[in-house]
Amino acid sequence: MNGRLEGRVAFVTGAARGQGRAHAVRMAREGADIIAVDIAGKLPSCVPYPPATEEDLAETVRLVEAANRRIVASVVDTRDFDGLRDAVDAGVERLGRLDVIVANAGVSAPQAWDEITPESFRDVMEINVTGTWNTVMAGAHRIIDGGRGGSIILISSAAGKKLQPFMVHYTASKHAVAGMARAFAAELGKHSIRVNSVHPGPVNTPMGSGDMVNAISRVMETNPQLSQMLTPFLPTWVAEPEDVADAVCWLASDESRLVTAAEIPVDQGSTQY
Repeated sequence: MNGRLEGRVAFVTGAARGQGRAHAVRMAREGADIIAVDIAGKLPSCVPYPPATEEDLAETVRLVEAANRRIVASVVDTRDFDGLRDAVDAGVERLGRLDVIVANAGVSAPQAWDEITPESFRDVMEINVTGTWNTVMAGAHRIIDGGRGGSIILISSAAGKKLQPFMVHYTASKHAVAGMARAFAAELGKHSIRVNSVHPGPVNTPMGSGDMVNAISRVMETNPQLSQMLTPFLPTWVAEPEDVADAVCWLASDESRLVTAAEIPVDQGSTQY
């Protein structure tokens, strides 16, 4: 353990598996204690992959504790502002402070533009945008109260820099997250709180499991010429969650102490053309 985050506490949403688990474990291995939440239950009907479970969240707890760090974990939907605030309050009461927020929770739903229903659009926006806003609002004052500054990291997507075909609602939501990061950065800077967005391309997580591949293949058939819009420059087409966690850990650390309002791509160059 290098201890880059020794003595700090990080709040991570969507922490039961995938990128959220990778962020929590990576920061724990660098010395941070963790406040972790996940919906660990039913997702909107437009989402074609299975949800995380309470057992998944328990495994994140085990992995953080295996790194000799403390963790306070709870089942909370990020659309529930009061639930998030209670989770943060309980974590700070036990762990003593808050330094880092990683708003990671989100959903993806491949649908052609004219297949998206008002309900699906609302569900994606509420989880990806309102849930991200709720996450920051539930924890930012706790960082301010500590008087030491901190780092807030919003997980957007390559779709938040360029676009993701066949996901109008997802693309809109991830552009909103990038704009939200810059807006929060402007106002929270006086408290020495940095706010940045991270923009992964494809990542090998359970979000790509279940019927997700079939759903993407089906909607691509409606307009095949759009299927290569996120072609990478590097030979690796799909990142691992730990690759994204490396960028998140850097943003959480003092090594990025002068970086704020930035859009950090982890997308193999796919958004740069």
